[in-house]
Amino acid sequence: MSHRSALAEFSSTVGQDRHSEGSTLLSDYWALTKPEVNFLILITTLVGFYLASASNGRFSFVGLFNTLLGTLLVASGTGALNQYLERKFDAQMRRTARRPAAAGRLTPSAVLALGTALAVTGSIYLATAVNLLASVLATLTLLTYLFVYTPLKRKTPICVLVGAFPGAMPPLIGWAAASGRLSLEAGFLYAMLFLWQFPHFMAIAWMYREDYDRAGYLVLPKGNVRVPFVIAETLLPLFALVAISIMQSPTRHAATFHCAVALLGTGFSYFGWKFVFERSRVAARRLLTASIVYLPLLYGLSATLCNRAR
Repeated sequence: MSHRSALAEFSSTVGQDRHSEGSTLLSDYWALTKPEVNFLILITTLVGFYLASASNGRFSFVGLFNTLLGTLLVASGTGALNQYLERKFDAQMRRTARRPAAAGRLTPSAVLALGTALAVTGSIYLATAVNLLASVLATLTLLTYLFVYTPLKRKTPICVLVGAFPGAMPPLIGWAAASGRLSLEAGFLYAMLFLWQFPHFMAIAWMYREDYDRAGYLVLPKGNVRVPFVIAETLLPLFALVAISIMQSPTRHAATFHCAVALLGTGFSYFGWKFVFERSRVAARRLLTASIVYLPLLYGLSATLCNRAR
């Protein structure tokens, strides 16, 4: 190999390494925002915005874009700040040890700076481009999640109940963004998302309970987790979720709506029932999958058949 060709190959290799490092850095910053969580947040925010718009007869694509962008910024900032606060505990869990902050690939100051910048920008953007109520709700969600729910995870299993309050806020943000106020219909969307979180998170907590124990998170009671607790955290909220979902008032195809919601609820309840009485990793994974399928379908039915557009 000639000196010139060897030098060219070396230069090419260095360039590829730098490109790889750059790609890794970008992917780490992207991972900080928790994009998989943001996907569900945006879906529920969109449904809230759409139903409120259909109710008042004014739909704005610009308004929807501004709402989703502002909400995404705040949610991304919340995800990054959460990883900043929990980086030492995440490092003790197999499931989260490879996160950028936990693994040390990004410095704590960089994570804090990104999270703060995203959250502040998103809150200001919602206040100026959408309305103050949407911004207040988003900011309240961030503060409650980070400074109430997050520290409670190491103190008491009640954290699951507390965390469900900010976790159910996205449809309210969407509704407030479209109408400037809240209503009973928005309350139904909030209640459904609030209750959905219990079986969803119980499946996650059971699948990774050794990880949570290792990091000192008290998302499940210490010692043997008894059937009454699992029923209270899984089946009771699940049954309440199905009941509230059916209580919605469809504006068209009422029979189709109620049959579809009942069928969805029956399927979700089946996996919840199996998990409660088997309490196995396989049953928990199936319940988790069912919860991820159930929520978009339920909200899709609500958006399609419960809107009051004329």
